[in-house]
Amino acid sequence: MKYAQLTLTIVAACALVLTGCSQQDAPTKPTAVATAQSYDAVVAQGKGFTVGAMMSANAVYVLFDPQCPHCGHLWEASKPLLKKVKFIWVPVSIINGNSAPQGAALLSTANPMELMSTHETSILAGTGGLPTAAGASPEVELAIKKNTLLFNSMGVESVPYIVAKNARTGQVITNNGALSTAALADFLGIEHP
Repeated sequence: MKYAQLTLTIVAACALVLTGCSQQDAPTKPTAVATAQSYDAVVAQGKGFTVGAMMSANAVYVLFDPQCPHCGHLWEASKPLLKKVKFIWVPVSIINGNSAPQGAALLSTANPMELMSTHETSILAGTGGLPTAAGASPEVELAIKKNTLLFNSMGVESVPYIVAKNARTGQVITNNGALSTAALADFLGIEHP
């Protein structure tokens, strides 16, 4: 009996590690209509930075919190796909007081690819990410607030949250949590390296 309880505890812990950073304990799965509405809302209202294949018709939106290590894992997993896919990273602030200023720094930089790589390396190393400093423009601060309101209005409960259209089917797809490079490519309907 103790072995069964230990096994269940380990399985539950692994599930939490693989899911994502969340505001609440039990995320809900969106309906197809809600998924399509989420995609349209993020396309219309989300303010992020773009990396990858800028001319790609296949845009993948990632709502992320700069303090989320799962988002860092997804960032790393997305790098091998950057020649095929345009990723738009949309920062939100749900984890702590560093989230908004770090998101603002990422939105304000001339080279988001470089700064995001530096930031996520620090997050994954457990050293907190970019130093936080006041002084972001009011427009950028407002963009982070609006992104967070959008995130909350969609009923999404954890980051990273991916919303895209599958390249093979054209169907709107969503995912909570990080994926490996191969799983991300399969999810997006593209060939992986």
